[in-house]
Amino acid sequence: MGKIILTGIKPTGDLHIGNYFGAILPSLKMIEKSKDDDIFMFFLADYHALNTLKDKNEFKNNCYELAAAWLACGLAKSSKVIFYRQSDIDELFKLNWILCNVTPKGLMNRAHAYKAQVELNKTNGQDIDHNVNMGLYNYPVLMAADILGMNTNFVPVGIDQKQHVEIAREIAKSFNSTYGECFNLPEAFIKKEVATIIGLDGRKMSKSYNNVIPLFKDEKTLKKHIDRIVTDSSSVDEPKSTDTTIFKIYELFATSVEKQEMIRAFEKGIGWGEVKKKTNEVANRELAPIREKYNYYINNHKLIDEILQTGAEKAKKIARQVLDRVETLIGKK
Repeated sequence: MGKIILTGIKPTGDLHIGNYFGAILPSLKMIEKSKDDDIFMFFLADYHALNTLKDKNEFKNNCYELAAAWLACGLAKSSKVIFYRQSDIDELFKLNWILCNVTPKGLMNRAHAYKAQVELNKTNGQDIDHNVNMGLYNYPVLMAADILGMNTNFVPVGIDQKQHVEIAREIAKSFNSTYGECFNLPEAFIKKEVATIIGLDGRKMSKSYNNVIPLFKDEKTLKKHIDRIVTDSSSVDEPKSTDTTIFKIYELFATSVEKQEMIRAFEKGIGWGEVKKKTNEVANRELAPIREKYNYYINNHKLIDEILQTGAEKAKKIARQVLDRVETLIGKK
């Protein structure tokens, strides 16, 4: 029997090429290289987003935008994939409460997000619980329910997110020792570090820096952003270093042949305007097809709902089996 690999995707708006090259493409490549009987579960972590998203329209729109983005990039192509909305799996929220009752408070005190808020409050001379709601404090338990409720074997995470899986393992051990063997212990699959995607100003691409290249905006907007890439004042005829922001963005989209041609052009001398023009061409070549698919999905919410519901039906079968075992062990059944 194959392994279950689970990934939660928090709905944030305005996806950019950093998300595309840093998260979406690596996930799709992992699916392609996997064994035939492996199952990949991707879920919109919509109820996790309630901790930060308080506007109902933004919440709803972000969920549709994120679903449309992953679908446009080809997530639903593979029969190995189960794509669903977290809030559609009622079993997870029952399991969440059961797990709360075997989770030590001290474990929650050590969660990174909670500790970071406490430290910020101390630095600012505020009460340590300022801006700490129970969603923030208890979110690791719900995350454990997401993981354990799907009988997950592996959770692909960055090294900074490893704690999420470690907490899920500790909660699973606590339940197993209290009621008897039920949960397997999930393992963190540490993703290889993806090269930092450089933003328009040379810093890491981030919405907080306002230096992103949007993933699904029209061709005119794409060109406008690429034209904003910071370059130096060297003349057209001067040789140029490839250790520049514009080249690093160009090579994300270029073929190996195009990359070598651009390296030679940099050595001979080329105008920055020409480089930006070619960067826009190769970027639009890759993004135009998925932009078209994205627009199709984002204008067809009913189709997105149908795809997510189909995934939810498959996910619920797994979650129901897990919850049945849990409820039998606690004495409900």
